[in-house]
Amino acid sequence: MGLTVRENFLRNASFRGHEWIPQFCGISQAYWHEAREEIEEVCLRHPVLFPNFRKGQVNFDAGERNAAQREEVDAWGCRWRYELDGLAGIVTGHPLESWDSLETWTPPEPPAPQADLQERFEAAKNQGQVAGFSTEHGFLFMRLGYLRGLENFLCDVAAEDPRLERLMEVVVRYWERGIRAAIEAGLDALNAADDLGTQSASVLGPVHFRRWIQPAYRRLFLPVREAGAHVALHHDGFVMDIMDDIIASGVSIVNPQDLVNGIDNLAREVKGRVCICIDIDRQRILPFGSPSDVRDLVKEEVMKLGSPAGGLEMIVGIYPPTPPRNVDALFSALEEFRTYWVGR
Repeated sequence: MGLTVRENFLRNASFRGHEWIPQFCGISQAYWHEAREEIEEVCLRHPVLFPNFRKGQVNFDAGERNAAQREEVDAWGCRWRYELDGLAGIVTGHPLESWDSLETWTPPEPPAPQADLQERFEAAKNQGQVAGFSTEHGFLFMRLGYLRGLENFLCDVAAEDPRLERLMEVVVRYWERGIRAAIEAGLDALNAADDLGTQSASVLGPVHFRRWIQPAYRRLFLPVREAGAHVALHHDGFVMDIMDDIIASGVSIVNPQDLVNGIDNLAREVKGRVCICIDIDRQRILPFGSPSDVRDLVKEEVMKLGSPAGGLEMIVGIYPPTPPRNVDALFSALEEFRTYWVGR
């Protein structure tokens, strides 16, 4: 009898062997808006990746339309503007742009633990699925930038402004309650998300990352690891200069972008230390390469980053203007190489 999704995920993430490389494919609503029936047919051709997908189940026109005309304020008081249909917005209003607002600003209350969390985790495990708990995208590092404005936040870091420590404490405490409840409910993996890099370097750099971000991460992540669960951190951009510090924060599944960080760099400096959830290129090759280029990229990543013990996951987001033929080639390559290392 084969492994369940949960068993395979846990064995792979812990280098205890696996039956297939865990793979995650996310199709943005913006892409459904654009590709519609054409991408629906692609998904139907790949039941290994989309075992429960059925024709007509996706509303191509779901979500907000005329998004450029839409703004909203989130629970933290940050104002968001949405410029493209089906894609995340940008923060245009920062409630703490001036530190003078700190005394009158009211942060959101930490969400109360869900009463049925343990029940849902147990149900997921009984169905062979991973019991996971996720933060919002931009839960800590990015949230500080949302609140202060990125330029102000970076100046705070450089100036060692003590008010930033006070604000950091508010954000950390917000997440502590939910993470603690998830640990007590028996989670398998915490999924956290913070974009940490530019195209060529981390935003803060190692010294400032260790001073400001790593202690907060460790406070949130180490209890998860001590409970025997995994911590997966999404971190777009170049992060090789802070990769050691990310791992030391308690992260057991890193999520680097492939070409930005360099496949060979990842093979040399990260492979075998923690599980790599490689983010397949969606800047150049997937949208603008040929189908053979797409297959070659998937093959290279499996060959260089995979092993019989496991330690490799693959994730991809599909966005315009990617041609459906390249998405089809991607899905075919993922299916072709997902079991390459099994039994070797």
